[in-house]
Amino acid sequence: MCYFKQPAKLAVLIVLPLLLLCYGIGNIHCYAVHENSEDFHSLLEFKRGITSDPKGALSNWNPDTHFCQWNGVNCSSTRPWRVTELNLTGQNLAGQISPSLGNLTSLDTLHLESNLLNGVIPDALTNCSNLAYLDLSYNNLTGVIPPKIGFLTKLAGINLIHNNLTGGIPAALGNITTLLVLALSENQLNGRIPHEIWQMSNIVQLYLDQNNLSGGIPQTLSNISSLQELSLASNMLGNTLPSNIGDALPNLTLLYLGSNHFDGHIPASLGNPSGLEQIDLSSNYFTGQIPSSFGKLLQLNYLNLGENKLEARDNEGWEFFHALANCSFLNELYLSNNQLHGAIPNSIANLSTNLTHLQMGGNNLSGIVPPSIKKLNGLIRLALDFNNLTGTIEDWIGKLTNLQHLNLRSNNFIGTIPPSISDLTQLIFLSLANNKLTGFVPPSLGP
Repeated sequence: MCYFKQPAKLAVLIVLPLLLLCYGIGNIHCYAVHENSEDFHSLLEFKRGITSDPKGALSNWNPDTHFCQWNGVNCSSTRPWRVTELNLTGQNLAGQISPSLGNLTSLDTLHLESNLLNGVIPDALTNCSNLAYLDLSYNNLTGVIPPKIGFLTKLAGINLIHNNLTGGIPAALGNITTLLVLALSENQLNGRIPHEIWQMSNIVQLYLDQNNLSGGIPQTLSNISSLQELSLASNMLGNTLPSNIGDALPNLTLLYLGSNHFDGHIPASLGNPSGLEQIDLSSNYFTGQIPSSFGKLLQLNYLNLGENKLEARDNEGWEFFHALANCSFLNELYLSNNQLHGAIPNSIANLSTNLTHLQMGGNNLSGIVPPSIKKLNGLIRLALDFNNLTGTIEDWIGKLTNLQHLNLRSNNFIGTIPPSISDLTQLIFLSLANNKLTGFVPPSLGP
């Protein structure tokens, strides 16, 4: 679950007058005057590299029209009319990115995302020394990230999400002190995350998820107070998390580390960033108790700790569950496939009334489901499958009227399926298999 928030555009649209060699006198054919021939020819060369233009985005890219009025092109407000922005987002353009774009040395914004471009990112793009925002996401680009990308010392944002880029992350990226957004998700990048990346003094969003990165996070993590969103999910990262991770990232709002090989205890310091809203540590090898410090995260709305080896065997181990009652915005809680033992605490009734997803399947839960669970009547999805729960379900099931997905399979529930289950009019999935229920199936559950 991951997403990329694009910053506001860094260039302002400037409408320029069309410069004509003549003014349409008689039947004389008029051509635009392209005072800046270098930018003009560089754009034409880019057009030649495009093999398919189904939307006609480049239809007016011809000498009859001044290049500053070509679709997707913005220029400076004074002569010699330098190109400052090229925006051809979502035009389904196919072909390759011409190295000629490297001649647009006044370019500060390049938007070529959501096309069908292939080939490599030209090294020549690193000649665009004024480039502040580069977005080539959602294409079919291959090869490596240009090693000289560190020459773009004015970059504020770079988005290369969803391509087929290979190789490592250039360490030089960490030297761009202006960089606010670095998004390299959904590629085939490998190797370790360069140490320099963890030293970026102004970084706000760092998205490296869905690659083949290895190694881990430095055990002594320096203070990166600017970082708000960190996603490293779906890689091959491992080792333990630095114990000071929550203190080093005090302004963190989103942390996605799921589907990796992290192990050891979850650091208690993760309860310290007061604005932390989303945490995903699922599908790793975390052990020990879940920190009760999560209860300090008053803005927390999403917590996914499923598919780990986390334990709760006594009152101390379940303290985190009581503490989560403080998280009044908690919307989704995933604890499935861990090593939670014993009865579900009665404090389940104190969880946020905003809770829509609660999954605790695949543990070693026993005893009855506290009837007070019916207070969580905003639940859309409830999964308690593959546990050792017993008792009846009639005291609470009919009150959860917003349920769409209910999974109670492979437990020891007894009694009958209560008629009140017919009150669950939103239900689209129900599994009660492998229990000890008796009697008839209510007609409301029939075809």
